[in-house]
Amino acid sequence: MNMHATPQRTAAETALIDAFGERLSLLPGDGEVMVKRDDAIEALKAGLPTKRIESWHYTDLRRLLTSVPAHDGAVQAKAIAPLLEGSTVLSALNGATAGKLPSIEGVTVQSLAEKLTDGSFAPALDPYGFDDAIGALNTAFVADGYFVDIADGTEPETPLELQNVQAGGQTHMRFPVRVGTGAKATIVERQTGEGAALVSSVSQLVLGDDAEVLWLIVQEQPDTATHLAQFKAKLGKNSKLTLFLMNAGGKLVRQEIIVDAAGEGAVFTLRGINLLAGDTHTDVTMVLDHSVPHTSSTEVIRNVVTGKARGVFQGRINVAQYAQKTDAKMACNTLLLSDDGEFSAKPELEIFADDVQCGHGATVTEIDHNHLFYLMARGIDEKTARGLLVKAFVAEVIEELEVEPVVEALEALLDGWFQTHG
Repeated sequence: MNMHATPQRTAAETALIDAFGERLSLLPGDGEVMVKRDDAIEALKAGLPTKRIESWHYTDLRRLLTSVPAHDGAVQAKAIAPLLEGSTVLSALNGATAGKLPSIEGVTVQSLAEKLTDGSFAPALDPYGFDDAIGALNTAFVADGYFVDIADGTEPETPLELQNVQAGGQTHMRFPVRVGTGAKATIVERQTGEGAALVSSVSQLVLGDDAEVLWLIVQEQPDTATHLAQFKAKLGKNSKLTLFLMNAGGKLVRQEIIVDAAGEGAVFTLRGINLLAGDTHTDVTMVLDHSVPHTSSTEVIRNVVTGKARGVFQGRINVAQYAQKTDAKMACNTLLLSDDGEFSAKPELEIFADDVQCGHGATVTEIDHNHLFYLMARGIDEKTARGLLVKAFVAEVIEELEVEPVVEALEALLDGWFQTHG
């Protein structure tokens, strides 16, 4: 007879299970939502993912998540200035929506707590797979967020900024957004705060036919925070989604990107920058499904690694048998500035169609000493010259956005990071 011993729970796993029992009576939701929460905590009781699970191979969460802070209702977080001047800001401060809901023509904004309470959000809490640890964590504890519905044909005059600001303890938020047929919008998602925190955040985008969205994710958590996030999107016919991701903080970060190009003619563009310093760990994992014919995608990730930082990019593109004429290209480029830094890239293509154009590539390099010499020979000191070369390496993907206020705002964030870590 074979005996299989159940692994002893880690301190973090025990803390999460205990926290659920303590907070259950405070969490909003009807019977169906509570069933989803129970299922989620049972998944967590089975254990946090380890490197034995392929999608978590480079981020052994059971080992890396060493502690979980307690919920602290006494801490106060403050809204931050918007990334883009004139934006309509929806602030979530330490796990709760804040301020009066704005009135925007053609846009409906609701507190997610309402949709949890009446049960209408229950179907959206389903996990996307057996390895959906972030979804399970968020489903178990989420209490609030913003639900945004942009009506057909609507083009909001100002960008919409979703702020998730933590001040320590635990913060669990969701930002579901529906963009109707023919609508266009710019949406900024800010993830920031201070203190030793555990943050989970799930953004869900449904893009209607002929709709177009530019979505920016800017993550600047302090180096004492754990940030576990998902961005999930479903693209309608002839829709266009441009997703820009900047990771510039966090002690332990896992950002998942899950996209289904479900409508013919859908176009998905991903541009990402990972700025990694100190003794941090950042993982960007993407799963992109090309489900129907005549869809296209391009993904470019640029990484800068200093100190003892460790980074990961896992990108998997799935092309269904029915998805003929798919055009999909993916690249991951890393600049290592330290002998102690690491970056792992794992691009994957799984193709069942025979009439496609698909490719991927990954590079790792150091600063080109010929370029450095060229600048120094013209009177530029070494530190400034290195900074110019590093900034040029990552700024290229920002400039592709071609929206001047967005480019200027992101370049200002780059300058701030380089002043601190250059």
